[in-house]
Amino acid sequence: MLPQLSICTLIKSQTLRDPLQRTLDRARCSVVHCSNGQEFLDHAQAQKHHIDCAILEEQAGLADLSQQLQEAGVLLPVVIMSEVSDDVSHDKDTGPPNPSDSPLYHPAEVWLLVDSSDDKIAEGIHEAVEQFLTLSNDPNFPQRKRLKPEVVSHAKEFLMKKQRRLTDKLRERLGYLGVYYKRNPELFLRNLPQEEQQAVLQDLQKLYREIVLDYFSHEVNINPILDELVNIAFFADISVTHIVEIHMELMDEFSKQLKLEGRSEEILLDYRLTLIDAIAHLCEMYRRSIPREL
Repeated sequence: MLPQLSICTLIKSQTLRDPLQRTLDRARCSVVHCSNGQEFLDHAQAQKHHIDCAILEEQAGLADLSQQLQEAGVLLPVVIMSEVSDDVSHDKDTGPPNPSDSPLYHPAEVWLLVDSSDDKIAEGIHEAVEQFLTLSNDPNFPQRKRLKPEVVSHAKEFLMKKQRRLTDKLRERLGYLGVYYKRNPELFLRNLPQEEQQAVLQDLQKLYREIVLDYFSHEVNINPILDELVNIAFFADISVTHIVEIHMELMDEFSKQLKLEGRSEEILLDYRLTLIDAIAHLCEMYRRSIPREL
């Protein structure tokens, strides 16, 4: 079983909690519902290393709760479900903006309408996690002027550890929530400048060469190298055909070297297993990137 995302909610409205639970069930998340702010704070403090995202309903006392979380050094990806008054314009598909001039909890928080569709809630969780993973790059974080220097230092240290753990967990979950692995088309190989394209291809060729050379070794674990190659290929939208071309070019190079040494080329046939292994991993990566409900 792949690891579940751990979600903690503070939702008082049952009419909001029920559809939210259905969404999280489909996403194969483990969920803890808290009924009040103190219960949420206690649970968040005890499980701050294990909660992957919080979902909060906008309500009285939420600003104080956010302050308490920061003072306790608890930083989490967060989605805030909000009722927007009639005099505030918003796009119902994308949800309301943060109604305040500054973040309520931290700059990576995501605001959604309480009547958002299941898909929008899932996308909101994705966005909250994605923004949280870049939070340490925000020069204005943390923004709470009332926080003591030692609290700020602890918050930054905790954030980096939390980001690393969350990144590893999401990588393991690839497939259960493909929405978490939306790729940036700007980073696709075909959309990169020529020099960057060459750099990506050189990285792939270098990694594949390492895999081939160590594939039958009992002393080298090639899985990390194979994972790195597949990750590069996936996020650059590189096809299986391209991997086959890299393999054939490398085999041709080895064939010429063997001929010069007067050795048989038959050994190269064994490396078809290497190609099959790489293709299988890449195909699985693409398969898992599609949300199952689709």
